[in-house]
Amino acid sequence: MDYFQKFFYLLSKSILLFLAIITVSCGQKETIMLEEMGSSANQWTGVAVSNKGRIFVNYPRWSQDVPISVAEIIRGDAMPFPDLKWNTESKDHFIAVQSVFIDLKDRLWVLDTRNPKFRGVLDGGPVLFCFNLSNNSLISKYDFPSTSYETDSYFNDIRVDCDRDYAYITDSGAGALIVLDLKNREVRRRLPKHPSTKSEMDHLICNGVRWNNSVDSDGLALTSEGDYLYFIALTGYTLYRIPSAVLRDFCLKDTEVEVFVEEISKVPATDGMMFDLNNNLWLGGLERDGINMLSTNGTLVEVIKDSRIKWADSFAIDKNGFIYFTTSQIYLKEEERSSYKVYRFLSPNRGKR
Repeated sequence: MDYFQKFFYLLSKSILLFLAIITVSCGQKETIMLEEMGSSANQWTGVAVSNKGRIFVNYPRWSQDVPISVAEIIRGDAMPFPDLKWNTESKDHFIAVQSVFIDLKDRLWVLDTRNPKFRGVLDGGPVLFCFNLSNNSLISKYDFPSTSYETDSYFNDIRVDCDRDYAYITDSGAGALIVLDLKNREVRRRLPKHPSTKSEMDHLICNGVRWNNSVDSDGLALTSEGDYLYFIALTGYTLYRIPSAVLRDFCLKDTEVEVFVEEISKVPATDGMMFDLNNNLWLGGLERDGINMLSTNGTLVEVIKDSRIKWADSFAIDKNGFIYFTTSQIYLKEEERSSYKVYRFLSPNRGKR
């Protein structure tokens, strides 16, 4: 090979390498790896992750086969939290837990529907527990007045604003948002008759399987600044939001609150939702075994589609930007289900807690 041939050969290789780098950086989708963090023979729904990487899950009381209500996953095994006594049904302990959540102060919140097997809310109403994770002790227990729930209510998901000391909850059984003033323990039931908290359809089609159900307001997410609360019905595609300041104004009438509801976008059917610190909204993709992200500019992207994602139920994010979710397989008949999983993946946007 003479000098000129060698020169043009090396030049062509350099150009091809440069084009390959440009193609990868601009056009190729980042590969997302799912890492299994826990497995269970019993169905779980919620997941929460502490600042120290502790993973918590809960088991809804939808059947007789519910050995515990809240657990910490330790080396892949689910251990009763805070102990076995707390997981023995009683009025002072867990009965029918639907979700767990860890706030920015690293406190664990446990939302008990007090509605086992969807047979109606028990006397005394739903209960919200708050735990100190430094010693696994109870900090507070919040009861809800009868004016804040219906007999068929099912308090579903929770978000906590640590700066303003408020908690927001969805009622998926009787369609509404619940606003709890943590400091004064006052409660308001909001949007109980508004279309935004109601189901849009009577079924979903998940991978060709028809799931016949109609579920009202379910998933909700609070922006990182706490200024807006986003919410959606489980059987619906319309994502809504409302300024949190409006919800916190207990002097407003229901009709005055309703005018502030804003329709944001049409999105895939989702159960839980979560904002990362970059205010990207993470959602499930119940009908496609997927996980989606709605960016701040309104772009919707299917980040993962994987047959292992059988109904991504709830989301959590750790301090390193790993996103966790549970698979609850709700749309499948019990005999068709496999082990329930907790997976995590590293967010391509690295939005941390």
